[in-house]
Amino acid sequence: MDERPWLKHYPPGIPANIDANQYETLVDFLKECFQKYSANYAFECMGVRLTYKETDRLSTQFAAYLHSRGLNPGDRIAIMMPNCLQYPIAVFGALKAGLIIVNTNPLYTPREMLYQFNDSGVNSIIIMENFASNLESIIGKTKINTVIVTSVGEMLGSIKGTLVNLVVRHVKRMVPKYNLVNTVNFQHAINEGKKFTIKAFSNCSDNVIIHQYTGGTTGISKGAMLTNKNLVANMVQIRTWMQNDLVEGKEITLSPLPMYHIFAFTVNCLAMLSYGAHNVLVTNARDIKSVIKEFGNNKISLMTGLNTLFNALLNHPSFASADFSSLKITVGGGMAIQKIVADRWKDVTGCNLTEGFGMTESSPLISVNPLNGTGKQGSIGLPVSSTEVRIVNDEGRIMATEEIGEIQCRGPQIMKGYYNQPGETEKTITSDGWLCTGDIGKMDADGFIYIVDRKKDMILVSGFNVYPNEIENVVVAHPKVLEAAAVGMADAKSGEVVKLFVVKRDSSLSKDEIIAYCKENLTGYKVPKEVEFRDELPKTNVGKILRRELK
Repeated sequence: MDERPWLKHYPPGIPANIDANQYETLVDFLKECFQKYSANYAFECMGVRLTYKETDRLSTQFAAYLHSRGLNPGDRIAIMMPNCLQYPIAVFGALKAGLIIVNTNPLYTPREMLYQFNDSGVNSIIIMENFASNLESIIGKTKINTVIVTSVGEMLGSIKGTLVNLVVRHVKRMVPKYNLVNTVNFQHAINEGKKFTIKAFSNCSDNVIIHQYTGGTTGISKGAMLTNKNLVANMVQIRTWMQNDLVEGKEITLSPLPMYHIFAFTVNCLAMLSYGAHNVLVTNARDIKSVIKEFGNNKISLMTGLNTLFNALLNHPSFASADFSSLKITVGGGMAIQKIVADRWKDVTGCNLTEGFGMTESSPLISVNPLNGTGKQGSIGLPVSSTEVRIVNDEGRIMATEEIGEIQCRGPQIMKGYYNQPGETEKTITSDGWLCTGDIGKMDADGFIYIVDRKKDMILVSGFNVYPNEIENVVVAHPKVLEAAAVGMADAKSGEVVKLFVVKRDSSLSKDEIIAYCKENLTGYKVPKEVEFRDELPKTNVGKILRRELK
Protein backbone atom coordinates (compact mmCIF):
# COMPACT_ATOMS: atom_id res chain seq x y z
CA MET A 1 0.00 0.00 0.00
CA ASP A 2 1.25 3.49 -0.91
CA GLU A 3 2.21 5.24 2.35
CA ARG A 4 0.66 8.52 1.16
CA PRO A 5 -1.91 7.63 -1.53
CA TRP A 6 -3.68 10.96 -1.01
CA LEU A 7 -0.90 12.93 -2.72
CA LYS A 8 -1.99 11.59 -6.12
CA HIS A 9 -5.37 13.24 -5.64
CA TYR A 10 -4.21 16.66 -4.49
CA PRO A 11 -5.47 19.51 -6.69
CA PRO A 12 -2.86 20.79 -9.18
CA GLY A 13 -0.07 22.80 -7.59
CA ILE A 14 -0.77 21.80 -3.98
CA PRO A 15 2.57 20.65 -2.48
CA ALA A 16 3.09 17.51 -0.42
CA ASN A 17 4.77 19.59 2.28
CA ILE A 18 4.72 23.17 3.57
CA ASP A 19 7.37 25.21 5.35
CA ALA A 20 6.17 25.10 8.96
CA ASN A 21 8.98 27.49 9.89
CA GLN A 22 8.01 30.12 7.34
CA TYR A 23 7.44 32.51 10.25
CA GLU A 24 9.23 32.19 13.59
CA THR A 25 6.16 33.46 15.46
CA LEU A 26 2.54 34.26 14.76
CA VAL A 27 3.34 37.92 15.44
CA ASP A 28 5.87 37.85 12.58
CA PHE A 29 3.08 36.58 10.32
CA LEU A 30 0.70 39.31 11.52
CA LYS A 31 3.32 41.99 10.94
CA GLU A 32 3.70 40.91 7.31
CA CYS A 33 -0.07 40.92 6.72
CA PHE A 34 -0.59 44.33 8.33
CA GLN A 35 2.13 45.87 6.18
CA LYS A 36 1.25 44.11 2.93
CA TYR A 37 -2.48 44.87 3.04
CA SER A 38 -2.46 48.06 5.15
CA ALA A 39 -5.07 49.89 3.06
CA ASN A 40 -7.44 46.92 2.72
CA TYR A 41 -10.40 46.32 4.98
CA ALA A 42 -9.57 43.64 7.56
CA PHE A 43 -12.68 43.29 9.74
CA GLU A 44 -16.27 44.46 9.57
CA CYS A 45 -19.11 44.16 12.08
CA MET A 46 -22.60 45.60 11.68
CA GLY A 47 -21.42 47.80 8.83
CA VAL A 48 -18.42 49.30 10.65
CA ARG A 49 -15.01 48.49 9.11
CA LEU A 50 -11.38 48.47 10.19
CA THR A 51 -8.45 48.44 7.78
CA TYR A 52 -5.38 46.27 8.31
CA LYS A 53 -3.47 49.42 9.28
CA GLU A 54 -6.09 50.43 11.86
CA THR A 55 -6.23 46.89 13.27
CA ASP A 56 -2.44 46.93 13.61
CA ARG A 57 -2.42 50.32 15.35
CA LEU A 58 -5.25 49.54 17.76
CA SER A 59 -3.85 46.12 18.70
CA THR A 60 -0.40 47.65 19.29
CA GLN A 61 -1.91 50.26 21.60
CA PHE A 62 -3.81 47.52 23.41
CA ALA A 63 -0.64 45.44 23.83
CA ALA A 64 1.20 48.45 25.26
CA TYR A 65 -1.66 49.01 27.71
CA LEU A 66 -1.51 45.38 28.89
CA HIS A 67 2.20 45.76 29.62
CA SER A 68 1.54 49.05 31.45
CA ARG A 69 -0.84 47.17 33.78
CA GLY A 70 1.97 44.86 34.83
CA LEU A 71 1.03 41.91 32.66
CA ASN A 72 4.10 39.99 31.51
CA PRO A 73 4.84 37.64 28.60
CA GLY A 74 3.64 34.15 29.53
CA ASP A 75 0.74 35.43 31.65
CA ARG A 76 -2.64 33.97 30.71
CA ILE A 77 -5.46 36.24 29.55
CA ALA A 78 -9.05 35.09 29.04
CA ILE A 79 -10.92 36.55 26.08
CA MET A 80 -14.65 36.11 26.51
CA MET A 81 -16.74 37.69 23.79
CA PRO A 82 -18.66 36.85 20.61
CA ASN A 83 -17.59 37.98 17.15
CA CYS A 84 -17.13 41.76 17.22
CA LEU A 85 -14.43 44.25 16.21
CA GLN A 86 -12.94 44.09 19.70
CA TYR A 87 -12.13 40.39 19.33
CA PRO A 88 -9.30 40.56 16.73
CA ILE A 89 -7.88 43.69 18.40
CA ALA A 90 -7.79 41.89 21.74
CA VAL A 91 -6.30 38.70 20.29
CA PHE A 92 -3.61 40.43 18.25
CA GLY A 93 -2.83 42.78 21.13
CA ALA A 94 -2.42 39.89 23.56
CA LEU A 95 -0.13 38.10 21.08
CA LYS A 96 1.98 41.24 20.60
CA ALA A 97 2.32 41.47 24.39
CA GLY A 98 3.46 37.83 24.59
CA LEU A 99 0.45 36.72 26.62
CA ILE A 100 -1.12 33.27 26.37
CA ILE A 101 -4.70 33.49 25.14
CA VAL A 102 -7.44 31.47 26.83
CA ASN A 103 -10.45 31.63 24.50
CA THR A 104 -13.59 31.31 26.61
CA ASN A 105 -17.14 30.63 25.47
CA PRO A 106 -19.19 33.69 26.55
CA LEU A 107 -22.14 31.43 27.36
CA TYR A 108 -20.26 29.47 30.00
CA THR A 109 -21.88 29.27 33.42
CA PRO A 110 -19.98 30.53 36.47
CA ARG A 111 -19.04 26.93 37.34
CA GLU A 112 -17.49 26.36 33.92
CA MET A 113 -15.72 29.73 33.99
CA LEU A 114 -14.24 29.08 37.43
CA TYR A 115 -12.77 25.74 36.41
CA GLN A 116 -11.23 27.02 33.17
CA PHE A 117 -9.79 30.20 34.73
CA ASN A 118 -8.22 28.37 37.65
CA ASP A 119 -6.96 25.46 35.58
CA SER A 120 -5.19 27.80 33.15
CA GLY A 121 -4.03 30.28 35.82
CA VAL A 122 -5.68 33.27 34.14
CA ASN A 123 -4.82 36.60 35.82
CA SER A 124 -6.59 38.96 33.41
CA ILE A 125 -9.73 38.95 31.30
CA ILE A 126 -11.42 40.87 28.50
CA ILE A 127 -15.16 40.27 28.75
CA MET A 128 -18.35 41.48 27.08
CA GLU A 129 -20.48 43.28 29.67
CA ASN A 130 -23.43 40.94 28.97
CA PHE A 131 -21.51 38.20 30.82
CA ALA A 132 -19.82 40.28 33.53
CA SER A 133 -22.36 39.36 36.21
CA ASN A 134 -21.25 35.73 35.90
CA LEU A 135 -17.63 36.80 36.37
CA GLU A 136 -18.61 38.84 39.42
CA SER A 137 -19.96 35.71 41.11
CA ILE A 138 -16.65 33.81 40.87
CA ILE A 139 -13.84 36.33 40.48
CA GLY A 140 -12.98 36.18 44.21
CA LYS A 141 -12.05 32.52 43.77
CA THR A 142 -9.64 33.22 40.88
CA LYS A 143 -6.27 34.96 40.35
CA ILE A 144 -7.84 37.56 38.05
CA ASN A 145 -6.78 41.09 38.96
CA THR A 146 -7.16 42.90 35.61
CA VAL A 147 -10.66 43.15 34.14
CA ILE A 148 -11.37 44.92 30.86
CA VAL A 149 -15.07 45.19 30.00
CA THR A 150 -16.54 46.00 26.62
CA SER A 151 -19.98 46.34 25.06
CA VAL A 152 -21.45 45.35 21.72
CA GLY A 153 -21.60 48.96 20.55
CA GLU A 154 -18.27 50.20 21.89
CA MET A 155 -16.40 50.03 18.57
CA LEU A 156 -19.38 50.85 16.36
CA GLY A 157 -19.24 54.64 16.70
CA SER A 158 -22.22 56.98 16.78
CA ILE A 159 -24.26 55.54 13.92
CA LYS A 160 -27.68 57.23 14.03
CA GLY A 161 -31.02 55.90 12.87
CA THR A 162 -29.73 52.54 11.68
CA LEU A 163 -30.47 48.93 12.47
CA VAL A 164 -27.10 48.84 14.25
CA ASN A 165 -28.27 51.43 16.74
CA LEU A 166 -31.48 49.50 17.37
CA VAL A 167 -29.54 46.27 17.94
CA VAL A 168 -27.13 47.95 20.35
CA ARG A 169 -29.94 49.57 22.35
CA HIS A 170 -31.78 46.23 22.52
CA VAL A 171 -28.65 44.44 23.76
CA LYS A 172 -27.96 47.15 26.35
CA ARG A 173 -31.43 46.60 27.85
CA MET A 174 -30.59 42.91 28.19
CA VAL A 175 -27.28 43.39 30.07
CA PRO A 176 -27.57 42.02 33.63
CA LYS A 177 -26.38 44.39 36.35
CA TYR A 178 -22.93 43.74 37.74
CA ASN A 179 -20.61 45.31 40.28
CA LEU A 180 -17.02 44.47 39.39
CA VAL A 181 -14.50 46.81 41.00
CA ASN A 182 -11.44 48.36 39.33
CA THR A 183 -12.59 47.60 35.77
CA VAL A 184 -11.75 49.64 32.68
CA ASN A 185 -13.56 49.70 29.39
CA PHE A 186 -11.96 48.51 26.19
CA GLN A 187 -11.80 51.87 24.43
CA HIS A 188 -10.16 53.46 27.48
CA ALA A 189 -7.50 50.73 27.45
CA ILE A 190 -6.75 51.39 23.78
CA ASN A 191 -6.56 55.15 24.33
CA GLU A 192 -4.30 54.73 27.37
CA GLY A 193 -2.04 52.50 25.30
CA LYS A 194 -0.96 55.52 23.25
CA LYS A 195 1.10 56.65 26.25
CA PHE A 196 3.14 53.44 26.43
CA THR A 197 5.25 51.11 24.30
CA ILE A 198 5.45 47.33 24.11
CA LYS A 199 8.30 45.98 26.20
CA ALA A 200 10.86 43.82 24.44
CA PHE A 201 10.66 40.08 25.18
CA SER A 202 11.96 36.86 23.65
CA ASN A 203 9.63 34.76 21.53
CA CYS A 204 10.24 31.59 19.52
CA SER A 205 8.40 28.99 17.45
CA ASP A 206 8.01 26.55 20.35
CA ASN A 207 6.46 29.08 22.73
CA VAL A 208 2.88 28.29 23.76
CA ILE A 209 0.58 31.15 22.74
CA ILE A 210 -2.89 29.66 23.30
CA HIS A 211 -4.55 27.36 25.80
CA GLN A 212 -7.54 26.19 23.75
CA TYR A 213 -9.86 24.17 25.95
CA THR A 214 -11.43 20.92 24.92
CA GLY A 215 -13.16 18.09 26.76
CA GLY A 216 -11.85 14.62 27.45
CA THR A 217 -13.01 11.08 28.00
CA THR A 218 -12.59 11.65 31.73
CA GLY A 219 -14.96 14.62 31.58
CA ILE A 220 -12.16 16.96 32.66
CA SER A 221 -11.77 19.94 30.36
CA LYS A 222 -8.16 20.25 29.20
CA GLY A 223 -6.16 23.17 27.85
CA ALA A 224 -4.52 22.17 24.57
CA MET A 225 -1.20 24.05 24.44
CA LEU A 226 -0.84 25.43 20.93
CA THR A 227 2.49 26.97 19.97
CA ASN A 228 3.57 29.57 17.44
CA LYS A 229 4.70 26.73 15.18
CA ASN A 230 1.40 24.83 15.51
CA LEU A 231 -0.73 27.79 14.46
CA VAL A 232 1.68 29.09 11.82
CA ALA A 233 1.82 25.61 10.29
CA ASN A 234 -1.94 25.12 10.21
CA MET A 235 -2.48 28.62 8.86
CA VAL A 236 -0.01 27.89 6.02
CA GLN A 237 -1.65 24.49 5.40
CA ILE A 238 -5.07 26.16 5.05
CA ARG A 239 -3.69 28.98 2.88
CA THR A 240 -1.93 26.45 0.64
CA TRP A 241 -5.08 24.36 0.17
CA MET A 242 -6.96 27.46 -1.07
CA GLN A 243 -4.23 28.89 -3.31
CA ASN A 244 -5.88 27.84 -6.58
CA ASP A 245 -9.15 29.56 -5.71
CA LEU A 246 -8.39 32.80 -3.84
CA VAL A 247 -6.83 36.05 -5.04
CA GLU A 248 -4.78 38.15 -2.63
CA GLY A 249 -6.46 41.36 -1.55
CA LYS A 250 -9.72 40.56 -3.36
CA GLU A 251 -11.64 38.19 -1.08
CA ILE A 252 -14.51 38.85 1.32
CA THR A 253 -15.01 36.18 3.99
CA LEU A 254 -18.24 35.64 5.93
CA SER A 255 -17.52 34.59 9.52
CA PRO A 256 -20.67 33.51 11.36
CA LEU A 257 -18.94 30.92 13.58
CA PRO A 258 -17.56 32.28 16.87
CA MET A 259 -13.83 32.96 16.71
CA TYR A 260 -13.33 31.65 20.24
CA HIS A 261 -13.87 28.23 18.60
CA ILE A 262 -10.67 26.83 17.09
CA PHE A 263 -12.20 26.29 13.62
CA ALA A 264 -13.07 29.96 13.00
CA PHE A 265 -10.04 31.14 14.98
CA THR A 266 -7.50 29.51 12.67
CA VAL A 267 -9.39 29.55 9.35
CA ASN A 268 -11.12 32.93 9.52
CA CYS A 269 -9.18 35.00 12.01
CA LEU A 270 -5.70 33.87 10.88
CA ALA A 271 -5.54 32.13 7.50
CA MET A 272 -7.76 34.67 5.75
CA LEU A 273 -5.36 37.43 6.83
CA SER A 274 -2.70 35.83 4.66
CA TYR A 275 -4.87 36.62 1.63
CA GLY A 276 -5.61 40.15 2.80
CA ALA A 277 -9.25 39.13 3.05
CA HIS A 278 -12.02 41.38 4.30
CA ASN A 279 -13.55 39.44 7.21
CA VAL A 280 -17.25 40.11 7.86
CA LEU A 281 -18.08 39.18 11.47
CA VAL A 282 -21.54 37.97 12.44
CA THR A 283 -22.13 38.51 16.16
CA ASN A 284 -25.05 36.11 16.51
CA ALA A 285 -25.28 33.36 13.89
CA ARG A 286 -28.55 32.14 15.39
CA ASP A 287 -30.10 35.27 13.93
CA ILE A 288 -30.33 33.77 10.44
CA LYS A 289 -31.58 37.03 8.94
CA SER A 290 -28.36 38.77 10.01
CA VAL A 291 -26.30 36.11 8.22
CA ILE A 292 -28.34 36.37 5.02
CA LYS A 293 -28.19 40.17 5.12
CA GLU A 294 -24.40 40.11 4.72
CA PHE A 295 -24.76 38.55 1.26
CA GLY A 296 -26.49 41.77 0.29
CA ASN A 297 -24.03 44.06 2.05
CA ASN A 298 -20.91 42.44 0.58
CA LYS A 299 -19.84 40.27 -2.33
CA ILE A 300 -19.08 37.20 -0.17
CA SER A 301 -16.51 34.89 -1.78
CA LEU A 302 -15.81 32.47 1.09
CA MET A 303 -17.90 31.21 3.99
CA THR A 304 -17.31 28.75 6.81
CA GLY A 305 -20.00 27.11 8.91
CA LEU A 306 -21.59 24.00 10.37
CA ASN A 307 -24.14 21.63 8.89
CA THR A 308 -26.79 23.07 11.22
CA LEU A 309 -26.15 26.62 10.01
CA PHE A 310 -26.17 25.67 6.33
CA ASN A 311 -29.42 23.75 6.85
CA ALA A 312 -31.03 26.69 8.68
CA LEU A 313 -30.01 29.06 5.89
CA LEU A 314 -31.39 26.77 3.19
CA ASN A 315 -34.71 26.55 5.01
CA HIS A 316 -35.10 30.31 5.40
CA PRO A 317 -37.50 31.73 2.77
CA SER A 318 -35.27 34.67 1.79
CA PHE A 319 -31.97 32.80 1.43
CA ALA A 320 -32.46 31.55 -2.12
CA SER A 321 -32.80 35.11 -3.40
CA ALA A 322 -29.46 36.25 -1.89
CA ASP A 323 -26.52 37.19 -4.14
CA PHE A 324 -24.15 34.22 -4.50
CA SER A 325 -22.44 35.46 -7.66
CA SER A 326 -19.07 35.87 -5.91
CA LEU A 327 -19.22 32.78 -3.68
CA LYS A 328 -16.28 30.49 -4.54
CA ILE A 329 -15.63 28.44 -1.39
CA THR A 330 -17.91 27.10 1.35
CA VAL A 331 -16.25 24.96 4.01
CA GLY A 332 -18.10 22.96 6.66
CA GLY A 333 -16.50 21.51 9.77
CA GLY A 334 -17.18 20.72 13.41
CA MET A 335 -19.72 18.03 12.56
CA ALA A 336 -20.63 15.81 9.62
CA ILE A 337 -22.10 17.49 6.54
CA GLN A 338 -25.30 15.72 5.51
CA LYS A 339 -25.57 14.76 1.84
CA ILE A 340 -28.97 16.38 1.44
CA VAL A 341 -27.62 19.66 2.83
CA ALA A 342 -24.54 19.58 0.57
CA ASP A 343 -26.69 18.83 -2.49
CA ARG A 344 -29.17 21.61 -1.73
CA TRP A 345 -26.35 24.08 -1.02
CA LYS A 346 -24.85 23.38 -4.45
CA ASP A 347 -28.27 23.72 -6.12
CA VAL A 348 -29.13 27.01 -4.41
CA THR A 349 -25.74 28.78 -4.33
CA GLY A 350 -23.89 27.14 -7.22
CA CYS A 351 -20.95 26.54 -4.84
CA ASN A 352 -19.67 23.20 -3.54
CA LEU A 353 -20.03 22.63 0.20
CA THR A 354 -16.66 21.14 1.14
CA GLU A 355 -16.25 19.05 4.29
CA GLY A 356 -13.13 19.05 6.43
CA PHE A 357 -12.02 17.50 9.72
CA GLY A 358 -10.00 18.74 12.64
CA MET A 359 -9.57 18.81 16.39
CA THR A 360 -8.60 21.40 18.96
CA GLU A 361 -5.44 19.36 19.52
CA SER A 362 -4.45 19.78 15.85
CA SER A 363 -4.93 23.54 15.61
CA PRO A 364 -7.43 22.28 14.10
CA LEU A 365 -7.25 21.16 10.44
CA ILE A 366 -6.18 17.58 9.67
CA SER A 367 -7.96 16.79 6.42
CA VAL A 368 -10.26 18.42 3.88
CA ASN A 369 -11.81 17.56 0.56
CA PRO A 370 -10.42 19.23 -2.56
CA LEU A 371 -12.16 22.53 -3.30
CA ASN A 372 -12.34 21.83 -7.06
CA GLY A 373 -15.26 19.41 -6.75
CA THR A 374 -13.17 16.22 -6.94
CA GLY A 375 -13.81 15.34 -3.29
CA LYS A 376 -15.86 12.39 -2.13
CA GLN A 377 -19.14 13.10 -0.41
CA GLY A 378 -19.35 11.47 3.00
CA SER A 379 -15.58 11.55 3.47
CA ILE A 380 -13.61 14.04 5.56
CA GLY A 381 -11.21 14.46 2.67
CA LEU A 382 -7.46 14.09 2.22
CA PRO A 383 -4.74 14.87 4.78
CA VAL A 384 -3.45 18.41 4.23
CA SER A 385 0.18 19.11 3.29
CA SER A 386 2.85 17.91 5.78
CA THR A 387 0.28 15.71 7.50
CA GLU A 388 0.34 11.93 7.85
CA VAL A 389 -2.76 9.89 8.68
CA ARG A 390 -2.97 6.21 9.54
CA ILE A 391 -5.67 3.81 10.74
CA VAL A 392 -4.66 1.68 13.73
CA ASN A 393 -6.39 -1.12 15.63
CA ASP A 394 -6.43 -1.59 19.43
CA GLU A 395 -3.20 -3.59 19.29
CA GLY A 396 -1.39 -0.82 17.39
CA ARG A 397 -1.36 -2.62 14.04
CA ILE A 398 -1.65 -0.31 11.02
CA MET A 399 -4.75 -1.28 9.09
CA ALA A 400 -4.95 -1.87 5.35
CA THR A 401 -7.15 0.00 2.86
CA GLU A 402 -10.84 0.01 3.86
CA GLU A 403 -10.09 -1.67 7.22
CA ILE A 404 -11.54 0.06 10.26
CA GLY A 405 -9.57 1.37 13.24
CA GLU A 406 -8.71 4.55 15.12
CA ILE A 407 -7.71 7.58 13.03
CA GLN A 408 -4.28 8.86 14.06
CA CYS A 409 -2.41 11.82 12.58
CA ARG A 410 1.00 13.45 12.77
CA GLY A 411 2.22 16.84 11.59
CA PRO A 412 3.56 20.26 12.65
CA GLN A 413 0.09 21.40 13.72
CA ILE A 414 -0.20 18.84 16.55
CA MET A 415 -0.32 20.47 20.00
CA LYS A 416 2.55 20.51 22.47
CA GLY A 417 0.33 18.74 25.00
CA TYR A 418 -2.32 19.44 27.63
CA TYR A 419 -1.50 22.13 30.18
CA ASN A 420 -0.52 20.61 33.54
CA GLN A 421 -1.83 17.18 32.48
CA PRO A 422 1.14 15.04 31.40
CA GLY A 423 -0.81 11.83 31.97
CA GLU A 424 -3.59 12.87 29.59
CA THR A 425 -0.99 14.07 27.09
CA GLU A 426 0.71 10.68 27.15
CA LYS A 427 -2.61 8.95 26.46
CA THR A 428 -3.32 11.22 23.51
CA ILE A 429 0.05 11.66 21.77
CA THR A 430 2.29 8.65 21.19
CA SER A 431 6.03 8.74 21.87
CA ASP A 432 6.68 9.18 18.14
CA GLY A 433 4.24 12.06 17.74
CA TRP A 434 0.97 10.49 16.55
CA LEU A 435 -2.23 12.16 17.80
CA CYS A 436 -4.87 9.60 18.78
CA THR A 437 -8.09 11.26 17.63
CA GLY A 438 -10.52 8.86 19.30
CA ASP A 439 -12.46 8.69 16.03
CA ILE A 440 -12.97 5.34 14.36
CA GLY A 441 -12.61 5.39 10.62
CA LYS A 442 -11.12 3.97 7.45
CA MET A 443 -9.10 5.13 4.44
CA ASP A 444 -9.87 4.17 0.86
CA ALA A 445 -7.34 3.40 -1.86
CA ASP A 446 -7.24 7.06 -2.94
CA GLY A 447 -6.38 8.28 0.55
CA PHE A 448 -9.81 9.70 1.39
CA ILE A 449 -10.74 9.26 5.06
CA TYR A 450 -14.14 8.28 6.44
CA ILE A 451 -15.38 8.47 10.03
CA VAL A 452 -17.58 5.51 10.94
CA ASP A 453 -17.88 5.86 14.73
CA ARG A 454 -16.31 7.43 17.79
CA LYS A 455 -14.08 5.58 20.19
CA LYS A 456 -14.84 8.11 22.88
CA ASP A 457 -18.24 8.64 24.47
CA MET A 458 -18.11 12.23 23.27
CA ILE A 459 -21.37 13.77 22.07
CA LEU A 460 -21.09 16.26 19.20
CA VAL A 461 -23.73 19.00 19.44
CA SER A 462 -23.61 21.53 16.58
CA GLY A 463 -19.85 21.18 16.35
CA PHE A 464 -19.20 21.47 20.09
CA ASN A 465 -17.74 18.57 22.07
CA VAL A 466 -19.90 17.47 25.00
CA TYR A 467 -18.47 14.91 27.39
CA PRO A 468 -20.86 12.68 29.35
CA ASN A 469 -18.81 12.67 32.56
CA GLU A 470 -19.08 16.42 32.95
CA ILE A 471 -22.87 16.29 32.65
CA GLU A 472 -23.11 13.27 34.95
CA ASN A 473 -20.87 14.90 37.59
CA VAL A 474 -23.15 17.94 37.61
CA VAL A 475 -26.37 15.92 37.75
CA VAL A 476 -25.35 13.52 40.52
CA ALA A 477 -24.58 16.54 42.72
CA HIS A 478 -28.34 17.15 42.83
CA PRO A 479 -29.57 15.87 46.21
CA LYS A 480 -32.46 13.95 44.66
CA VAL A 481 -30.30 12.01 42.16
CA LEU A 482 -28.76 8.63 42.90
CA GLU A 483 -27.15 7.85 39.53
CA ALA A 484 -27.00 9.39 36.07
CA ALA A 485 -25.71 8.59 32.60
CA ALA A 486 -25.57 10.85 29.56
CA VAL A 487 -25.52 9.68 25.95
CA GLY A 488 -25.90 11.27 22.52
CA MET A 489 -29.02 10.92 20.41
CA ALA A 490 -29.20 11.63 16.69
CA ASP A 491 -30.84 14.96 15.90
CA ALA A 492 -31.70 16.36 12.48
CA LYS A 493 -30.91 19.93 13.51
CA SER A 494 -27.74 19.70 15.61
CA GLY A 495 -26.33 16.29 14.66
CA GLU A 496 -26.67 15.02 18.20
CA VAL A 497 -28.33 16.11 21.44
CA VAL A 498 -27.84 14.95 25.02
CA LYS A 499 -30.17 12.40 26.54
CA LEU A 500 -29.94 11.81 30.28
CA PHE A 501 -30.83 8.63 32.18
CA VAL A 502 -31.47 9.15 35.90
CA VAL A 503 -32.04 6.90 38.89
CA LYS A 504 -33.91 8.85 41.56
CA ARG A 505 -32.83 9.17 45.17
CA ASP A 506 -36.04 11.04 45.96
CA SER A 507 -39.27 10.01 44.22
CA SER A 508 -40.44 13.65 43.99
CA LEU A 509 -37.74 14.49 41.43
CA SER A 510 -39.18 15.70 38.11
CA LYS A 511 -37.76 16.09 34.62
CA ASP A 512 -38.30 19.86 34.74
CA GLU A 513 -36.33 20.03 37.98
CA ILE A 514 -33.40 18.21 36.37
CA ILE A 515 -33.42 20.44 33.27
CA ALA A 516 -33.58 23.61 35.39
CA TYR A 517 -30.65 22.40 37.50
CA CYS A 518 -28.61 21.64 34.37
CA LYS A 519 -29.33 25.08 32.94
CA GLU A 520 -27.86 26.63 36.09
CA ASN A 521 -24.63 24.67 35.77
CA LEU A 522 -24.07 23.90 32.09
CA THR A 523 -23.81 25.88 28.87
CA GLY A 524 -26.95 25.61 26.75
CA TYR A 525 -25.67 23.08 24.22
CA LYS A 526 -24.71 20.69 27.07
CA VAL A 527 -28.17 20.75 28.68
CA PRO A 528 -30.07 17.45 28.11
CA LYS A 529 -32.96 17.65 25.66
CA GLU A 530 -34.52 14.49 27.02
CA VAL A 531 -34.59 12.90 30.49
CA GLU A 532 -35.58 9.30 31.16
CA PHE A 533 -35.96 7.89 34.65
CA ARG A 534 -34.85 4.30 35.28
CA ASP A 535 -34.97 2.04 38.32
CA GLU A 536 -31.36 1.08 37.61
CA LEU A 537 -28.64 1.62 35.00
CA PRO A 538 -26.85 -1.20 33.13
CA LYS A 539 -23.33 -1.83 34.47
CA THR A 540 -20.31 -4.02 33.92
CA ASN A 541 -19.39 -6.65 36.50
CA VAL A 542 -17.10 -4.08 38.13
CA GLY A 543 -19.84 -1.47 38.31
CA LYS A 544 -19.04 0.78 35.33
CA ILE A 545 -22.14 2.21 33.68
CA LEU A 546 -22.62 0.88 30.14
CA ARG A 547 -23.42 4.02 28.16
CA ARG A 548 -23.33 2.16 24.85
CA GLU A 549 -26.07 -0.19 26.04
CA LEU A 550 -28.22 2.80 26.98
CA LYS A 551 -27.54 4.36 23.60
